[in-house]
Amino acid sequence: MEYQSTRDKKLRAGSAEAVLRGLAPDGGLYVARPPVDFDVHSVLRLDTLGMAEKILSALLPDFRDMGALVRRAYAGKFETEELTPLVPVGGRYVLELFRGPTSAFKDVALSMLPQLITAAREREGVTDEILILTATSGDTGKAALAGFCDVPGTKIIVFYPENGVSEVQKKQMISQAGANVRVCAVRGNFDDTQTGVKEIFAAGVKENCGVRLSSANSINIGRLAPQVVYYYKAYADLLKAGRVACGDKVDFVVPTGNFGDILAGYLAKRMGLPVGKLVCASNRNDVLTDFLRTGTYDRRRPFYKTISPSMDILVSSNLERLLWLLTENEDEVAGYMRSLTENGCYTVSDSLLSKLHAEFAYGCCDDAQTMETIGKVWKTEHYLMDTHTAVAWRVAEGYQTDTPVVVLSTASPYKFPTAVLSAVGGDTSGTEFDVMFRLNELTGVPVPPNLARLQKLPILHRDVIDREEMQAYVQRRMRQWDE
Repeated sequence: MEYQSTRDKKLRAGSAEAVLRGLAPDGGLYVARPPVDFDVHSVLRLDTLGMAEKILSALLPDFRDMGALVRRAYAGKFETEELTPLVPVGGRYVLELFRGPTSAFKDVALSMLPQLITAAREREGVTDEILILTATSGDTGKAALAGFCDVPGTKIIVFYPENGVSEVQKKQMISQAGANVRVCAVRGNFDDTQTGVKEIFAAGVKENCGVRLSSANSINIGRLAPQVVYYYKAYADLLKAGRVACGDKVDFVVPTGNFGDILAGYLAKRMGLPVGKLVCASNRNDVLTDFLRTGTYDRRRPFYKTISPSMDILVSSNLERLLWLLTENEDEVAGYMRSLTENGCYTVSDSLLSKLHAEFAYGCCDDAQTMETIGKVWKTEHYLMDTHTAVAWRVAEGYQTDTPVVVLSTASPYKFPTAVLSAVGGDTSGTEFDVMFRLNELTGVPVPPNLARLQKLPILHRDVIDREEMQAYVQRRMRQWDE
């Protein structure tokens, strides 16, 4: 399988090179047609690690011993060997993606990505160090820091919006130890931070630093590919439970801001998994809902800080991959992206909008509805969910279907304890860590060990900069590492 830029078919790379680069030289994303001869039925009979090996080998064929990479990535690091348990809740199913080492769905991909980059570096004969540059809206940062901590031949810098993550998410990042890690807040929102990272790639700062740049964001195909696995895992669990027969369709409701998590479901479908509709759930920053409804993507709108901060995004990078997958026309996609950059918006063709409507449904809700949903589901089902999962659940409630519905749960409720405790009627006075343990006392739901010990960890990273300073910051940090 050969990858190409979404904007220029002449910019091609094998899967190992694509993982190392992260972003194509022209600013496009690496993409390829998913394999159509994939043996879905045999894969669904495998255990989780076996599924991961087969799926990742199909999507990233340059990697020879994928089984060993998978075992090193996952064995013994998650709460359960199945990695992502499927839980029945009130007539639907919740896919718990937060049972990894940092209590967020990003663990599934970011436990795997360091293994892929290390193996790709060896395969490609690269002796330069790899510098991972990452913008985070909350969960990617800690998962990437944990995954790359002290990995030989790599360094990582994580940028996060100064006031755009929860206190628990922030403490997870700024307390991260490791000789090869740096964390820095950026004054602005996630879109400012993500744009700054893309500008660094475009500026070729790697030549000035003597390293190769790569990314841990889902713009990197090595970050996106592992997320396909849990769609297969969820379907296999429904088969085992007798809820579906092989070939029956299943709908997935996905809370998403950068469109990577839901795009992984579309890749799974293109590889033959019987996915029905993929339902895109947005918070008050509903740019994706409007796009899927009208075909016009318009980022020229107010940016809202919400209680589901990982979805507070107005520029959804992975949408570019979907546009290519539906059109296979890099000139058309390049035109849309150019219009987005120059005008802040674009409108897709009628034929493309019809294709979008055939594959995706959509919905959104505001903070008040999110809070109401958390409280209602706890009261009626005794199931505690975080603020992002609640957005998806609320959208699922308004989605009419006779097909089994799986709601993707992307984070532990203890990563957003103040909002969750308030939603279930508790006292939210004190620090966010006071609130975390009070939520545990009220509900009896265990606090993940990595979060329970977080309060006592020292702060190791205090840098705060403007977006315009990001490139200079990278260069300065690289010089300090070299001294």
